[in-house]
Amino acid sequence: MNAHKIAKRNLFIMWFANFFIGGSMTMVLPFISLYIGTFGDYSTQYIQHWSGWTFGITFVTAFLFSPIWGRIGDRYGRKKILIACAFGMGLSIFLMGFVENVWQLFVLRMFTGIFTGFISMSQAFISTQTPKEIAGRVLGTLQTGNITGSLFGPLLGGVLADTLGYSTAFKFTSITIFISGLLVFATKEYRMERQKGTKSSYTSREVLSHILRNPILVNVMLISTLVQVAHFSIQPILSLYVGELHGTSNLGFYSGIAFSAAGLGNLLMARHWGKIGDRHGHVKILVLLLFLTALVYFPGAFINHFWQLVFVRFILGMAIGGIIPVRIAYIRQEAPVAMQGEVLGYNTSLRFLGNIIGPAMGGMVAGFYGFSAVFITTSTLLLIAGLVLYFAMHRNPELARSH
Repeated sequence: MNAHKIAKRNLFIMWFANFFIGGSMTMVLPFISLYIGTFGDYSTQYIQHWSGWTFGITFVTAFLFSPIWGRIGDRYGRKKILIACAFGMGLSIFLMGFVENVWQLFVLRMFTGIFTGFISMSQAFISTQTPKEIAGRVLGTLQTGNITGSLFGPLLGGVLADTLGYSTAFKFTSITIFISGLLVFATKEYRMERQKGTKSSYTSREVLSHILRNPILVNVMLISTLVQVAHFSIQPILSLYVGELHGTSNLGFYSGIAFSAAGLGNLLMARHWGKIGDRHGHVKILVLLLFLTALVYFPGAFINHFWQLVFVRFILGMAIGGIIPVRIAYIRQEAPVAMQGEVLGYNTSLRFLGNIIGPAMGGMVAGFYGFSAVFITTSTLLLIAGLVLYFAMHRNPELARSH
């Protein structure tokens, strides 16, 4: 089997693996705050704050471990890391179905973070087998697997939570993650040939030096943090917002609809944004997407009905759908193959830093100023991210163009 056929087969398999991982990770998101509420008679403010911290602790450990996994993957292969991540996540989430207090949930969410790099590692796995000229399209295709799973995950999780209970939903989620790990066994790992003048391996000092010499790359990676802060600020308290707009009847199901609306919009546009980025320049499209998401998020502060929330999240999904594949495609363009895993590991760490700050910030802002303030804060952060990258692009035009 030639390299092209192997790459297509790997993309096909990893699409389904990402589908199961994406669905699994979002099955439990709509009701983490509701699950905490079952442990005792707590105030709404207490649940909001602990939802933020419990949601965010996963990303603290993920922030610390992502560069380590990336470096190990560059040295010894990414397939093994993908399998370890899948089975580690699956076990942690399975045990969440047996917790009896918020501290046990907090600790297991912390351990889950050690193995949360499956999606980003799969991007590196496929990226190193993809010519840079079509990286946006291919990575956009891969992302649709994660998005499709994320689309069905909250709905299925909501139905399971409403009918069988939160504990059963966690156990079912772990099974789908184990399936993802089994799928990875069917892939075959290889790398594209190195360009002349590039090395077969790099030290961490050389990787950091390569990143810091490219101000656009630095900005793209730092923006990963701002985007995640903005995107995740609403996630842990979304089900509470749905309850305020719609009421408590079938809250898990309706929370799942609100989560999935963004996934549907994302699914429709992710691959198209990747192709547009390949054609017109990844940095230009990334700036456009940041401004669009800032514009779309703002009306969320003024909605009064559940259907308005669903509509805003659907349009948001369409706008934000290209940010990940376009951003990863630019990193693929700027980083030699032998260091891509570690570079993407640092990028993932910065994303997880945003995931740490976002839920905690969203929980506190909602607790003190109400849900509307979270949308206004989020919109402002996305606007800042777009302006930062816009000015960096104009200061360094030679680094912003597609190669």
